[in-house]
Amino acid sequence: MAHRIITQAVVVGARVFGRAFAEAYRQASASSKYAQSAAGSSSTSSNNFISSGLTLDEACKILNVKPPQGGKANMEDVIERFKRLFDLNDPTKGGSFYLQSKILRARERIELEVREATEAAETEAELKKGWHPKVYKDR
Repeated sequence: MAHRIITQAVVVGARVFGRAFAEAYRQASASSKYAQSAAGSSSTSSNNFISSGLTLDEACKILNVKPPQGGKANMEDVIERFKRLFDLNDPTKGGSFYLQSKILRARERIELEVREATEAAETEAELKKGWHPKVYKDR
């Protein structure tokens, strides 16, 4: 009789675990499809999200700066605001570690955007210039 109850408990537990696993897999699959479609429709070469999940607009709002126009931003202004806000939110001075990390991620996001735009512009300039190998005529 006890073996029947134990077997029944194991079967019910396995069924619950199996359903939960299948649902988690479906959600992960849908999430990856959404991320791929967002990456495909992105206007830049990067995703709209970095590891922290901040968009460029959110990063600009956090640091209270204008978004980079054509990949160019006033990085001195960004760094100045970053330093001021980062120091104001220092946990040893009674600030918030959460806010401090958001400020750091915002600066990193803006720097990433500017860096990628600069690299794209350099690549475009190199393609316009063309490939001109050095040819030695004396050989």
